[in-house]
Amino acid sequence: MSAVGIVAAAGSGSRLGADRPKALVELAGRPLVAWAVDTLLAGGVDEVVVAVPAADHDAFAAALPDGIRLVEGGASRTASVRAALARVDPDVQAVLVHDAARPLTPPAVVTRVLDALAGGALAVVPVLPVVDTTVAVDAVGTVTSALDRAVLRRVQTPQGFVHAVLAEAYDDLPAGEELTDDAAVVRAAGVRVTTVAGDERAAKVTVPHDLHLAELQVTR
Repeated sequence: MSAVGIVAAAGSGSRLGADRPKALVELAGRPLVAWAVDTLLAGGVDEVVVAVPAADHDAFAAALPDGIRLVEGGASRTASVRAALARVDPDVQAVLVHDAARPLTPPAVVTRVLDALAGGALAVVPVLPVVDTTVAVDAVGTVTSALDRAVLRRVQTPQGFVHAVLAEAYDDLPAGEELTDDAAVVRAAGVRVTTVAGDERAAKVTVPHDLHLAELQVTR
């Protein structure tokens, strides 16, 4: 099955305390976005489209190998994925959307997502179980109930979709509506989302501590 990877890389690095887009922050001497692109290609996608801030186009071009297509991202993740999705050839069968902020995702996770799509799934997300006690709280922070963690999962990326399904779901999403991830977009369109095993190494880099932990994994 032909597959294109989309990397959402237009976010700022403010929570990392960086003076550049988060995707250009370096991990072991390489920008986060380069790690994410390599993961997708090693896992089996045919090509990669990266949504980047317009002002940093040249910096991203210098950080990535030839053949990676760059598109101008939007003010939100949803807008950036829309922009990248518009550049995918209509004949491509599958689209995987990945976060540049998950640099150490093993290629095997990508392969599991692709295999599930090839097996007939319309939408696939990698997940991990919730191991901590998880509670709901009210507006002032008082615990109101404990949630059954046996039915809860932590969602990761890359999230994979039959191309036509994801494109139609984005077409149906009202302008200006922002959802937390692409699985939410297709679920809003009534599409069933399947899960495959994620990986603890696919942790998201959001704050400096996360980057430090990722550095330890690379250098150990």
